[in-house]
Amino acid sequence: MQHRFDVVTMHPNTLLDEGLLEAITGDYLRAIREIGGNPRPASSAAEQAVPVVFLLVATGGSEKAVLDWWAEHGGNAPDGTLRLIAHPGNNSLPAALEVLARLQQDGTPGRVFYLRDVDDPSGLREIATAVHDHEVRRALQHARIGVVGAPSDWLVASMPDAATVTKTWGPTLVPLDLDEVVTGLLAAPEADVEALADNLAAGAVEVREPTASDRLDVARVFLAVERLVADHRLDALTVRCFDLVVNQRTTGCFALAQLLDDGIVAGCEGDVVSAVGMLWARELLGSTPWMANPAQLDPETNTLWLAHCTVPRSLVSSYGLRSHFESGLGVGIQGVLPAGPITLLRIGGRGMDRVWLAEGEILRSGNAENLCRTQAEIRLTGGGRVTDLLRAPLGNHLVLSFGHHLERLKSWCSDSSLRVAE
Repeated sequence: MQHRFDVVTMHPNTLLDEGLLEAITGDYLRAIREIGGNPRPASSAAEQAVPVVFLLVATGGSEKAVLDWWAEHGGNAPDGTLRLIAHPGNNSLPAALEVLARLQQDGTPGRVFYLRDVDDPSGLREIATAVHDHEVRRALQHARIGVVGAPSDWLVASMPDAATVTKTWGPTLVPLDLDEVVTGLLAAPEADVEALADNLAAGAVEVREPTASDRLDVARVFLAVERLVADHRLDALTVRCFDLVVNQRTTGCFALAQLLDDGIVAGCEGDVVSAVGMLWARELLGSTPWMANPAQLDPETNTLWLAHCTVPRSLVSSYGLRSHFESGLGVGIQGVLPAGPITLLRIGGRGMDRVWLAEGEILRSGNAENLCRTQAEIRLTGGGRVTDLLRAPLGNHLVLSFGHHLERLKSWCSDSSLRVAE
């Protein structure tokens, strides 16, 4: 497995016999190697460009060794967190608990990862999860989110300033003028435009309102936004897409859906909060998210309908091409989302430090003419309830990911000082 983290063995100075140390820790280190750990001597661990280091507490009496190592190298820890690994023998666990308690008294955050034996899948999985969480935090801290045009006027609860986004979540916001997209429309290579438009129509089970000209226009929007992503080195973006409808008589629905399918998080309406939520979901869960409006709900059955005029085609079992619902212009995507487990999230609060989480099941897709084109009825089964959205909403759009991830997301929030709405 690829080297992902370092492991430094801690032991008292009195334990100098290498054979004895190997007998105590060797099997544990071999298991840790299988999940990407790289054992290193205490003297060289901090010299390596490794994002995260775990300290394996070999025996009782290792407390001073840990304190000394942390005093010398702890300042190099990217998140300032002490991560200890303990095992059942040789008083490893008591030593780990004692030294963590001392360092927490000094204000150092940390945790003990306990391996019940050398073959402890859950304990090893917790270590691997902690490494992945750290990698996701680093990815978010280095992420660049393009804000193409200001957030839409109606998103009055979804307009955080750039400093808040960076402080709470890490990404840098990159303000961009929508004129760059308009300029890109004119520069899009015609052969590429036609190929995209043909592909879009060829995969559809129905093409109702959009004309061939409409399909060419939305292909141009995609190529223009794709160029914007490359030029500004963006990891994600959100677009004030209704200005395209008003001023260019076309839509961004296909462009944003295709970017998501290509691995670039793309949100609608200039909604920065949802763009951050989608990026978090993609990085942490490894799946393509869908952003949508909660259009209808039923407190008695704990169900709601989500709807939006765009959806990544990789998420649907089939799709048709319709007009954009609110305007009747351009191209909207009416996809059929498969029934199955999902998780919903919404970030909110003045400091973007509150999170609403729920998991449930997609029951069916819809085709109501008075809602945005892609529609899914969802029953919530864990976490938040639909009545939360009426009593204490964090904003309009929700982010959907396939699969049940409630506990995973709650664990992340707990480790990140984020408040999960109860």
